[in-house]
Amino acid sequence: MTSQKIACLILAAGRGSRMKGFEGNKALLPLVSDESPFKGSHPILLHILNNLPPGPRAIVINYKKEDLIHATRSLEISYHEQPLLNGTGGALIAAREFLETQDYDRMIITMGDVPFVSSATYLNLAEGLKANSLMVLGFRPSDKKQYGVLEIDSLNVKKIIEWEYWKTYPAERQRPLQICNSGIYAARKDDLVQYLGILEQRPHTVKKERRGKLVEVEEFFITDLVELMQDDGLNVGYALAEHEDEVMGVDDLPSLLRAQEIYSSLGH
Repeated sequence: MTSQKIACLILAAGRGSRMKGFEGNKALLPLVSDESPFKGSHPILLHILNNLPPGPRAIVINYKKEDLIHATRSLEISYHEQPLLNGTGGALIAAREFLETQDYDRMIITMGDVPFVSSATYLNLAEGLKANSLMVLGFRPSDKKQYGVLEIDSLNVKKIIEWEYWKTYPAERQRPLQICNSGIYAARKDDLVQYLGILEQRPHTVKKERRGKLVEVEEFFITDLVELMQDDGLNVGYALAEHEDEVMGVDDLPSLLRAQEIYSSLGH
């Protein structure tokens, strides 16, 4: 893999409405708290950047974008605004210029609120692209909660099934669905660029609350790439995180407190 060039894209455009009492971007929440859990040092985003492999890097921005740019101003990073918060696939579409023009062979796509994915895990995910067009980072949680799950045949990921669907499955069909989706991926450049255009033609109509009213909006999802590629005979594989804490998302106060505890326990 040493001869392969890796680029990295961090999705950090969302507001994070579940983080009550915090008005900033979640990616800038501190892993070391000071006077409150929301104030301190060592932002999540910088920890993620430290763990990513070297190479071109970009961040998808929208909410509190000036703060994200200011926090990373000394680093060589490009920024791509997602003008509408229209899903993870929408974030990829917003970063089209980066995906198409950068010099790389493998792209890692990660989330701005998932701090503890290790350097080794990112490299392992990219290593899987030797045999696959797309890789999904999975994990085995103690409780599947409302996570999406991977439907796997041998070593191939056939689809990612969201909780709203798999929860209705009978027990015998749920039983083999033990690996959950972390929302972190890696893809070969040529395949990613090709299927980005196809993904753009596949919006989902979903209902969202906007200014107190339910409205229908179009969203795009990275998870659709799995079925699109599989349908065309391309291989989609997966790698496993060592522990579910490695892929925990910091999306509310309890998870932030847990992240700060984990970071402290790592000897920081």
